[in-house]
Amino acid sequence: MQTFRAVLLAAIALLSAGCASATGHWVELEGSRYTVEIADTDEKRARGLMFRDAMASDAGMLFIHDREEPQAYWMKNTRIALDILYFDSQRRLVSQQRNVPPCSAGNACPSYPSRAPARYVLELNAGESEKLGLQDGAELHFSPALQNAR
Repeated sequence: MQTFRAVLLAAIALLSAGCASATGHWVELEGSRYTVEIADTDEKRARGLMFRDAMASDAGMLFIHDREEPQAYWMKNTRIALDILYFDSQRRLVSQQRNVPPCSAGNACPSYPSRAPARYVLELNAGESEKLGLQDGAELHFSPALQNAR
């Protein structure tokens, strides 16, 4: 039963990544490409990656805010550890929160703020930032389908 559940969860993660790639939504960071889901409304940003048990290694979620300002994210109802990466309007990395643990404490979950104003926030699986050797100032590149993102 455990094996079936693991296979089912992996299939769901692959299908959700496939849906995003069909729309052409991807980003590149330090030469690595990630298929991304887009959170560009208050509702989508509030839901984020809540209640997910897995995410493909080459996938992530890109949050697009209306304006550049200090941002803070939390892990309420998030079941997978993440790297939270904050980018300014020029898509330069201005802040990183690495290996942020899942949180099931509801409204008592801590927040993880940016150290500088940000307009875009990219959530990847924990450990991706370290694997890429990310440094502040790294540039986030958008797929053609995202070029006109607010």
